[in-house]
Amino acid sequence: MRKGNPRSGTGGGQPAGGVSRAGFQWRPVGWLAGLLVAIGAGCKTGPDYERPEVETPDAWRWKAAEPRDHVPRGEWWRVYGDPRLDDLEWAAMESNLDLQAALARVDQARAVARISRSDFFPTVNGAASFTRYRSSGNAPTPLGFTIPSFHVSQWSVPFDLSYEFDVWGKVRRGFEAARNRAVAAEAARQSLMLTLQADVAANYFSLVGVAEQIRTLEETIALRREALKIFQQRLAAGVGTEFEVERTKVEIATADADLGQVRQREAELGNALAILCGRPPSDFVVEVADRLPVPPAIAPDIPASVLERRPDVAEAERQLAARNAEIGVAKAALFPSIRLTAQGGFQSGDLEDLFLWESRTWGISPQVTVPIFEGGRLRADLERSRAAYDEAVATYRQK
Repeated sequence: MRKGNPRSGTGGGQPAGGVSRAGFQWRPVGWLAGLLVAIGAGCKTGPDYERPEVETPDAWRWKAAEPRDHVPRGEWWRVYGDPRLDDLEWAAMESNLDLQAALARVDQARAVARISRSDFFPTVNGAASFTRYRSSGNAPTPLGFTIPSFHVSQWSVPFDLSYEFDVWGKVRRGFEAARNRAVAAEAARQSLMLTLQADVAANYFSLVGVAEQIRTLEETIALRREALKIFQQRLAAGVGTEFEVERTKVEIATADADLGQVRQREAELGNALAILCGRPPSDFVVEVADRLPVPPAIAPDIPASVLERRPDVAEAERQLAARNAEIGVAKAALFPSIRLTAQGGFQSGDLEDLFLWESRTWGISPQVTVPIFEGGRLRADLERSRAAYDEAVATYRQK
């Protein structure tokens, strides 16, 4: 049975002098908490984001257009009431490879935002190690004689903490930029999805129109062949002319050529729909309606509402906000950074003593890093950030 520590007069290795363990624990922790509160109230460098003004036609000024990428667009193609189009739209949204790639980009951007958010917190690492060491029995010493060899065993369980104080808002601006990029990536996916839906509908209705043309040409060819028989019979009876017969043959040949071109167009549209739906064209069959639907009525107030819900506008606006935040990140790099590193844990020569209170170790090391000479790199990065912001402003105003 292990005895108590003779220096403390208590069992289990309590500290001497009646000082509790909490005294050793909370003094540095309280000091660090005060430092965190004092430094955490720092400022943010760089400009706060403001959406730039965009000129709109006088007819649209009654309502301000703002990106609404969070508003669901709905299954807009259902206004045509075509179940075959419904099936194609859902197949495209489920299997289109470009849309799947866009979704992967959204996941990447969101993961990057979570990585950036982790900079708000300290990093803590732990380890466990054992070292067995034998000294040399013939090693020279300053005293002129050798020391007999000896063995040393050391068990160690260290913990390392590192934290950079966000005095100038570098971390906050970085997270702001990453978060806006994630929103922009989702808006880009929505834009691609709407484009995909529109392409599917456009190709489908083109295919419906081509099918109507094919039926019309087939009926025309059939009628002209019947007419050719009549003209040939009239010519044989001596009441017709050779001109009527030859003219009808030319008309049939022209219609046959037109039918071949239209059938080629039908195959091209079918292949395009297959690719949009993520299917191989060889085994993709499209059923189409008998005729084109009547276009739905468009509300008179559609311009502003469409502009609000355009995901490409939302993407450009969020990219602009991200570029604005990057200016703050680049500007914060010009100022000193304050980092705190701390170590703590347990060390002992015997495993059974490793987690006793007297086996504890700790250390703390504040560090201030001042950028003195960078060869103009930091200033150039700030200029790059501002130029990228100007580019984003121009892109946004073009939408």
